[in-house]
Amino acid sequence: MLQSSQRAFPVGAPILELDSISLRFGGVKALTNISFNVLEHEVRAIIGPNGAGKSSMLNVINGVYVPQEGSITLRGERLAGMKPTDAAKLGIARTFQNIALFKGMSVLDNIMAGRNLRMHASFLEVALQLPRARREEAESREAVEEIIEFLEIEHIRKTPVSRLPYGLQKRVELGRALAAEPKILLLDEPMAGMNIEEKQDMCRFILDVNDHYGTTIVLIEHDMGVVMDISDRVVVLDYGKKIGDGTPEEVRSDQNVIDAYLGVPH
Repeated sequence: MLQSSQRAFPVGAPILELDSISLRFGGVKALTNISFNVLEHEVRAIIGPNGAGKSSMLNVINGVYVPQEGSITLRGERLAGMKPTDAAKLGIARTFQNIALFKGMSVLDNIMAGRNLRMHASFLEVALQLPRARREEAESREAVEEIIEFLEIEHIRKTPVSRLPYGLQKRVELGRALAAEPKILLLDEPMAGMNIEEKQDMCRFILDVNDHYGTTIVLIEHDMGVVMDISDRVVVLDYGKKIGDGTPEEVRSDQNVIDAYLGVPH
């Protein structure tokens, strides 16, 4: 990672705080008394073995799950009963472990779909192509074309997503999330199933998103090389409990983390 003094958007104060989060499904405890924060403009990784509660934590952050205990604070404001649509309006976007794109639509149209919350014209205004609808359409197309150029996918902009290789589909999904202009971007295993070259590309784009847009990033990732290379700080979960939290170097040398997850110091 770049030193703070070298970054276009230096890491700042906490933008997101999770305090004593507990989540249960019947008698099953998915998360137990977990607390950590996310600093503005940082890359924050969540790691742990399968079943550790990582995806459950992302689902809590973007309102898919409402925890039975604990609180979530965004920019100093406590959030209660938040739904995914509320999270999106507050500037939290997400990609998923399993690609969730419109496979029959083009790359351009998929990324345009991410602009939905940025467009306020009514159905009638759109149908009649009234001035506000035309203006919003032009602004959205300009924003999407910038994202397409940024992600270096101009050559496939009109290609149906179903015809693209896996790595490019993941890049398109990243583009759709960026189209919402999020302040916080949640990435659920963005490199799962990728080959080495695709992982290198995705790492570069994640860091570029963080540096170019100043987007705060929270990611789940199993590749420890990736985590240690691109993260500012790492929180470690095991069986729904937090067992480590710190810089990559601190986490890598934490005996509790080594015993539960890493196996040996890396």
